[in-house]
Amino acid sequence: MKTAWISALSKNEPRVAAVSQVLKRYGLEPKGHFWIDDNEKMAWRAALDSLLESKADAWVVLADNEAAAKPSVRYALSLMAAALREARGYGFPIVLLWNDAPAAELPPTLLPVTALQEKEASWPAKIVAKANMPAKGVAPEYRFNVAGDERLGQWFELGPRADSGASAWQGVVFGVAGEGAEINFQAVGPQGGLPEKTVLEFAQEGLKLQAGGLEFTAWAVRNEVAAVDSYYARVTGSPQAVLFLPYSEDGEAEATVLRLS
Repeated sequence: MKTAWISALSKNEPRVAAVSQVLKRYGLEPKGHFWIDDNEKMAWRAALDSLLESKADAWVVLADNEAAAKPSVRYALSLMAAALREARGYGFPIVLLWNDAPAAELPPTLLPVTALQEKEASWPAKIVAKANMPAKGVAPEYRFNVAGDERLGQWFELGPRADSGASAWQGVVFGVAGEGAEINFQAVGPQGGLPEKTVLEFAQEGLKLQAGGLEFTAWAVRNEVAAVDSYYARVTGSPQAVLFLPYSEDGEAEATVLRLS
């Protein structure tokens, strides 16, 4: 039986029970959790680990406008979606099931998602179809992942994607924007896990960049980052957006800006 992992943004037990019962009738095994809004402890990461351990075939977010309006919730949903796609592929089905018409625009990093409303009679069939379809999605040329925990802190992992044909980055510039967001450590090492040690080439801190109407504080290194490597940055707080680009002496490299809340 296929499995749907349910994240209930609000602790509405009758709603969770009703949705779970419907999904069961349609042949999906419901598993999940009530959302914990605690980004300092990276609570979303524990939810992701449980989702991956369950080998879920779809992620169903029980959304409501009050919860979805909170920047902290929107931020954590963005990070969980990014990390989930790196783990299970960009075509992994993410469904936002609303109890009302959505009132707020979703963070771009959370997209693409399938947005459904419970008042639509067809929502169960659409979720079942998503869970049973082969995962298809177009991944960008870069990898964007988030790792860590309460003890290690919040680490952003970046690098060129091997199957995209992207060339190695000749250095990395990474920045954060938003009140209280700061970079406090950076490293370069093998993809998929924080390196035990790192040697940085021409490391820089405190660079100021403007993009998309936001001011970013950035750090940089000139280490080559190939497809088997990653750049890692430890970040405190909840940045409104992050920016990254390959290091360029002439400043001609194109920046990628990801809004997270």
